[in-house]
Amino acid sequence: MTERKKVRFLSGEHECAAWHYPGTNNACLIMAGGTAVTKEPGTDLFAARFQDAGFHVLAFDHRRFGESGGRPRQVVRIGEQLADWRAAIAFAATLEGVDADRLAAWGFSLAGGHMFPVAEQNPRLAAAVAQTPLADGLAAARAAARHQRPMAMLRFTVRGLLDAAGALIGRSPLLVPLDGEPGTVALLTTPDSRDGDRALNSGNRHRDWQQAVAARAGLRITMYRPGRRASRVACPILVVACEQDQSVLFETGARAAERAPRGELVRLPGGHYAPFLAAHEQAVDAEVAFLRRHLLDQPLDRSLSRSGRRS
Repeated sequence: MTERKKVRFLSGEHECAAWHYPGTNNACLIMAGGTAVTKEPGTDLFAARFQDAGFHVLAFDHRRFGESGGRPRQVVRIGEQLADWRAAIAFAATLEGVDADRLAAWGFSLAGGHMFPVAEQNPRLAAAVAQTPLADGLAAARAAARHQRPMAMLRFTVRGLLDAAGALIGRSPLLVPLDGEPGTVALLTTPDSRDGDRALNSGNRHRDWQQAVAARAGLRITMYRPGRRASRVACPILVVACEQDQSVLFETGARAAERAPRGELVRLPGGHYAPFLAAHEQAVDAEVAFLRRHLLDQPLDRSLSRSGRRS
C-alpha cells in the first residue's frame, strides 16, 4: 500500500494542500495536474511509481482547486499557479530526507506547459518532466477548433467574456465542463479529450473532483505560450509527447524539446491521455530513467543548479 501523508504549505496568502510520499533516496519530485485536475486524479498513478523507484514525491493542488485555499474556486490564473510552483519547490527542499539540490518538477497538460517557465525561473531544480505539455495555447486552440461547431464556439466565447466581466464586479465564476462532445459548451471537444475520465477517474474513484473550470480559462490558456521559454531552461528537461495528441499537439511539445539546451524528447503512440492508459509503462520507464540519470547517477553541477548557468 502506498505510504503518504497530507501536508500544507503557504503560497502567498493561500495555503496549498499536498501529499508527501516519503522516498528511500534523497531526491524529490514535485508534481501537479493539468487544468482543474486535482492532485489525486492528476498524480496518484505516477506518484506511486516514482515512490516505488525510491523518490520522494510532493504532489499538490494549485490554489483555488481541490483541497487548497483560495476564492473564487475553479479559476485558473497562470501567474498564481507559477507562484504556487515556486512555493512548492521551496517547501519540498525542507522535507526530511530530501537533498535540496536534487529536486525535479513534473507536470502534464497545462502543468506540463508550466514546466518551461518553472524550470527557467527556479534554478534550484535539477531536472523537469513535461508530459503531454500545453506548449502553445494558440496553436492548440486553432487545432481544437476543427473539432467544434461554430455556434458552440461562439457560445463558449460569449460565456468566457461574461465570466471575465463578472469577475470584475465580484460575481461567481461561470463554469464549463473540462470536456464534451462537439456542439456542447466545454473547454475541450477534441476526440482524445473524451478519454480524460477513463484515464484519470476510472471507476469514479475521485468523486470529489469537480471536472469544471471558470469559462475565462479558455481565453487565458489560448494566449499562454510557455514553450517559447524553452530556450532559457538551463536544467535537463524531458518532454513526453504523444503522436496523436489532438488536445495540445505533438508538434509544439517536440519543438519546445528541441529548443531547450538540455531538452530530451520521448515520442509515444496515442492521444493526450495515453501516458495514463496504453502507454503508461513506456512513460513511467522513460521518466524514471531520466530522473535517475539526472538526479542520482551523476554528481550535480551545483553552480548550475543554483545560479541557472555555469560559473
